[in-house]
Amino acid sequence: MSVDGATSRPRAEIHHEHRDVTGGWLRPAVFGAMDGLVSNFALIAGVAGGRVHHQVIVLTGLAGLAAGAFSMAAGEYISVASQSELAQAEIEVERRELEHNSEAEELELAQLYEARGLEPELAREVARQLSRDPEEALGVHAREELGIDPGDLPSPVLAAGSSFLSFAIGACLPVLPYLLGAENLWPAAALAAVGLFTAGALVSRVTARSWWFGGLRQLVLGGAAAAITFAVGSLIGTNTV
Repeated sequence: MSVDGATSRPRAEIHHEHRDVTGGWLRPAVFGAMDGLVSNFALIAGVAGGRVHHQVIVLTGLAGLAAGAFSMAAGEYISVASQSELAQAEIEVERRELEHNSEAEELELAQLYEARGLEPELAREVARQLSRDPEEALGVHAREELGIDPGDLPSPVLAAGSSFLSFAIGACLPVLPYLLGAENLWPAAALAAVGLFTAGALVSRVTARSWWFGGLRQLVLGGAAAAITFAVGSLIGTNTV
């Protein structure tokens, strides 16, 4: 069939789908919550093991939540901002090269495609067509040489905000029973166990493992961390006047 004199091209059919191997938004969100859950549960378990007053445990849990969330947010902001600044600097280097040495950059692009298996003439033609638009050429060079997309750089503010929120959600779980009036560690341990298993099961969505394996693995690791700090708290609390 033809439309307005042009022959329509057959479209390739997709017969399979791939998961997002980077994990997308799920990976950092779940890992942030998992970090908050494990660290604050272990902290609360250690203090509870020292047989301190209920209010001390609540204060410790809330302090751990706030300190951890702000630390995660600050670290993530600095990390992503530094990464973005470095990427922008390298993009500007590429932009200047395209402005002052466009022919050399076009030849460099052609050689890159030739090294990937294209015939020399075809590689030069592809490079020539991609180099006609300066902004498109900049994007191609940035993706091919630097492995980044100039229009899709990560936001430091968004990264910091999401890290703060996900860590705070995870860290809130073990302290929540104490805020509701719990007098011992068992309700917090039960809620933390559910959270650990759920987080581990969610992580399995970006791995090849089954959900129950991911859940049990995270439950065992988080439980081990809490058990160790509880033992340390018990030892110190027992021998402290």
